[in-house]
Amino acid sequence: MRRIFLSKLFLGFSAAFLFAYGIIYACAGGDDWDFFGYNSNFTPETFADKSYSPLFLSGGIFYGIGYDTQHNSRFNAAIKSDWAAYLKGKIDTTTVNYFLIGDEKPDYYSDNKNKIKNKEEITDLHVYYKAKKENASSLKWGKKMPLKEEKVKNFVEFLYLAQKIETVSISEDHWSYDPVVAKTFNDAKMIQSIENVYNTLSDPFLKNRYWFLTMKARFYSNNKQKAIEFFNKTESSVPKNTLYYRALSYVAGINHKQGKYAVSNYLYAQVFDKCPELRVVTAYSFAPKNETDWNKALTMAKTNKEKAALWAIHGYYKDEKQAIEKIYELDPKSEHLNYLATRLVNGLEQSINNSFQKDGGENQPVKKLTVAENKTENQAKVDKKALDLMAKISAAGNTDRPYLWDLSLGYLQTLKGDYANADKNFDKAVKTLPKTELAGMQLRLLRFVNNLSKIDKLTDKNEKTILADLNWLYYELPKNYKGQEFRYQNASSWSRSYLSTLYREKGNLVMAEIFGESRYSYWNDGNAFYDDEKNLQGIKTFLSKSNKTEIENIGAGIYSLKLKDINNFQAVQATFKNKIPEAIEFLKQTDSVQNSKFLGNPFNGSIKDCHDCDHAAYQKRKYTQMDFLNTIKEMQDKLAKNEDVYTNSLLLGNAFYNISHFGNGRTFYEITIVGYGSSPYSFRDSMKKMITDCSVSKMYYQKALQAASTKEQKAKCVYLISKCERNEYYNTKYNSVRYWWDANDDKVNFIAWNGFKTLQKEYSDTKYYQDVIAECGYFNTYVTQLK
Repeated sequence: MRRIFLSKLFLGFSAAFLFAYGIIYACAGGDDWDFFGYNSNFTPETFADKSYSPLFLSGGIFYGIGYDTQHNSRFNAAIKSDWAAYLKGKIDTTTVNYFLIGDEKPDYYSDNKNKIKNKEEITDLHVYYKAKKENASSLKWGKKMPLKEEKVKNFVEFLYLAQKIETVSISEDHWSYDPVVAKTFNDAKMIQSIENVYNTLSDPFLKNRYWFLTMKARFYSNNKQKAIEFFNKTESSVPKNTLYYRALSYVAGINHKQGKYAVSNYLYAQVFDKCPELRVVTAYSFAPKNETDWNKALTMAKTNKEKAALWAIHGYYKDEKQAIEKIYELDPKSEHLNYLATRLVNGLEQSINNSFQKDGGENQPVKKLTVAENKTENQAKVDKKALDLMAKISAAGNTDRPYLWDLSLGYLQTLKGDYANADKNFDKAVKTLPKTELAGMQLRLLRFVNNLSKIDKLTDKNEKTILADLNWLYYELPKNYKGQEFRYQNASSWSRSYLSTLYREKGNLVMAEIFGESRYSYWNDGNAFYDDEKNLQGIKTFLSKSNKTEIENIGAGIYSLKLKDINNFQAVQATFKNKIPEAIEFLKQTDSVQNSKFLGNPFNGSIKDCHDCDHAAYQKRKYTQMDFLNTIKEMQDKLAKNEDVYTNSLLLGNAFYNISHFGNGRTFYEITIVGYGSSPYSFRDSMKKMITDCSVSKMYYQKALQAASTKEQKAKCVYLISKCERNEYYNTKYNSVRYWWDANDDKVNFIAWNGFKTLQKEYSDTKYYQDVIAECGYFNTYVTQLK
């Protein structure tokens, strides 16, 4: 997330820890999908500590988590661990966890019957200690833990007091569009009693926890200034552990609420630096109102590390490059440099064009770029100052993780076209690179990007330099890598486009398609490459080739379309062209596709086009695609012999109508190459024309009309022909425009087609005529207007 600062520097953020920070759960549902993983070659998890992960460059609020939803659970593990160690030998871990946390699952729905009663039982045990009288909880738990042991009693009494504060400090795990109202704890007597216990304790473990509980109670009270006074009075005697920095974040939040932004931000930076668990919270709450606040916070910093911490958060919001420069001068070993460097590199990546094409202008097709043109465009985008900064830090080699700067520099040099120096820096990185899977894969990926980028023209020699890595990227990683962090998808898609462009420049359109597959657009409009018969045959020849080279085998393996898919496309094309014997032969070569069943009866002809109705209707026989074509052939054979001309012609008309866009058998043509969609505009022009053409069905309906022997039969044929006329009308009206919304609104929904006129004039005395009036609104309107 990059929030832009007002006045060219700062964004006055109103959130303060636990005041306005509140619950930002809205729409939070676990890990959010983040496009950076698919638009980057530089995996930040390789270089920075896990505590920085939500602060990596992101397209959402926080990287990987979307929203911070750990307000109630952030310290659960540490709390359980600390108390388990204190109570070791007295209470088993399961019992400790039960009383401390209870049910950690979000309570989205109240279920009092199964609700855990840990808080009620702590209250009962407190009453037991105070009244020295047994109750149900003491009898139950007395069998599982020694209630008379001092440490057990201390545990129970602390939890009793802590639970009082939790009534205002624990937020509900529900999101809401309404503002979150801050709760306050106003029992001054209870707060003072907690502080009194702190003052009397000598046990360091308990004293530390009562100190924090006092801070927490005063923070949530209606007199928050007393929390600051208590902190200032006692902080020198408190160990600088997690509880200390949690308390310090309370002080920072109070100062923010009081308008003391410089103090607040200075303190938040200290917590950011020293308490990794609170990095998300403090980064979000850090909020200078203006440059004066920022400079004042800087003057408060007593050490270089404190100044570096301030710049670490500043860089998250504004300028990673400036923050890196400042921190490096102050403390070259600062681990904050690591996450900022990943943000800087990931940010620079976003300007890189990996598509090998650019916008052709309004209403113009995209312009395809050559490899050389694409490199020239991208090299101009590499920030020279960022590259120089990386080079400076890499050369010094005095950071916490030198390999980060070596790999960053090498990667930017690759993007800049300085491949030889990139190789040198990748070699240098090996010396300090950790022996982890992620680090090893990152180095290999960046080397591969550099090696492929060196190739301007494919030769047998330079091809060999990338074969192993292509296999790794396309096959090994998708199959074997089970993690989520490593970003290899961008290199995978980029390398396909790169190779496709190289082949296109050589005039090898088949291999250009194999690596740069014309995948569907947003509208799933199929693959236009196959509209050219020469292209289609070229791919079939290639896929059938038995002696492929290694790179050809790699390409064939990743190409999503196989011979059966192309044969299926040819079967569909041949069917629409009414070349049924050819279609049957192609369909035989489609494996299981030929056994796919139609959802509705493809030989039925209905008055209204309602494929859902046809799918739901009873079907005595379910036709597979092969059954369908064979049945068509049988009918055509009979027709050629003048056998039952009316019936066969009518059924053939229905068959071809139903596989069009208007019928109940769209699944016949909805395949990868043709495309998918409920509207003809979801398809490219060539396929739109094919699936909306009713000329074959109209031809068979006309044959049926000529052979019809009764008025009922003729009425039916006339109406079915009128449906084809209607479709032709709409095709002519709308297909000439690019988008349906571009069509002129002439207020004409339908016209009196010839079929309507003939049906009304000559067949109004038939039952079919009445059925049409009942089911076809257009025809009913037409007839009504004649009266």
